Amino acid sequence: MSILRTIAFLFLAVWPVALPAHADGGDVAGIRAVIAAQMAAFERDDGTAAFAYASPGIQAGLGTPERFMAMVRESYTPVYRPSRWSFGETVVADGTHAQVVFLTGRDGARQVALYIMERQADGSWRIGGVTLHALAERDI
Repeated sequence: MSILRTIAFLFLAVWPVALPAHADGGDVAGIRAVIAAQMAAFERDDGTAAFAYASPGIQAGLGTPERFMAMVRESYTPVYRPSRWSFGETVVADGTHAQVVFLTGRDGARQVALYIMERQADGSWRIGGVTLHALAERDI
């Protein structure tokens, strides 16, 4: 399955009424800036900064930057310590914005992360969730 078909499948599975569309340029820049800043915070092991980019719901659920970082280190190692990463498409389905991020782990395994983004009342973006999906060589 190609990566684009995989992304479309993920959106259709979650939002069966709406087909994905591309986000506008301002949203793309804001979304990517938040993700890049969180990735930089992970690289510095700055839990306080990384936690600040998580949505209020994630912050409330985990409570502290230390718990957040423990969860990321344990369950999201490719996001926490990639050897390489790059942005894919930014899409919108049924009003929900998502950013595709291609990751290569330190072990060479390739994955795609789908970042679900939440716009805050002040217009800023926060990360509302991330799902990881393995990529086969033929998908790249």
